[in-house]
Amino acid sequence: MHEDEIATDVSLVDELIRTQFPRWHGLPITQVRHGGTDHAIYRLGDELAVRLPRIEWANGQGDRDAVRLPKFAPHLPVAVPEPLELGEPALGYPYRWSVVRWLGGDISTIDAVDDDTAIRLAELVQALQGVDATGEPWTTYRGRLSPASADEKVRSCITEIGGDPRLVRVWEEALDAPRWDRPGRWLHADLHRGNLLFTGGALTGVIDWGSAGVGDPAGDLMTAWLFLDERGRKAFRRELDFDDATWARARGWALHLAVLALPYYRDTNPFVVGIAQHAIDQLLAERAW
Repeated sequence: MHEDEIATDVSLVDELIRTQFPRWHGLPITQVRHGGTDHAIYRLGDELAVRLPRIEWANGQGDRDAVRLPKFAPHLPVAVPEPLELGEPALGYPYRWSVVRWLGGDISTIDAVDDDTAIRLAELVQALQGVDATGEPWTTYRGRLSPASADEKVRSCITEIGGDPRLVRVWEEALDAPRWDRPGRWLHADLHRGNLLFTGGALTGVIDWGSAGVGDPAGDLMTAWLFLDERGRKAFRRELDFDDATWARARGWALHLAVLALPYYRDTNPFVVGIAQHAIDQLLAERAW
């Protein structure tokens, strides 16, 4: 998937556990096949998971999760992974890695979940943004103060996937929208299909907090296009009190994720390509051009 990706396997995980957390050694280890891009994940027994960064940009996520997720968890209406241990680089593996509590649930599509999912997502966004961010620097990638630094890359990717002028217009509207001028808020900043867990159709968990940080709340509103459909988007927006400029920036962040992901993962990760294409389709379908 990535040119400089670090390879892992069950035998490496077994030895890392044996040498660093021997109390868990002997539990069965199974690689989890998933559509994520940053971490290799292994099931450790029935209740645990091992997460190993695949690439340099994912390094350090376990450390951040260990600080942030216990802070978020009491305030959120859904479950989040519970960090248990941080492992050290060893045996030729170069990054810190983590052991977390396994979080049950299924990944789904918008047409196979409960009718109130959009409202549940809005409650999640509200709850997370209600967590005190006083004194926290603006650290999120999506949701930073201005997306203008990504302008050249986004335009290049739009050209690479066909050059649809309607996508350029969505992006330019996001660039032209007034900036967020209030304190930053906590964001997940990656609320797409691959990171939402459902049980019996109900939203019960959110995983992969590697993009989380403090920033413009538009960075989480982009789930309106990344995951929801038109009906869900209307319900989601009714629950959230943001102005048109914030929604325009949110469209820009959804577009940013989609057009960068589509050419990069086109030949290696059909799951991520599906998420990107869904977002593009939703952005184009929501207005009469």
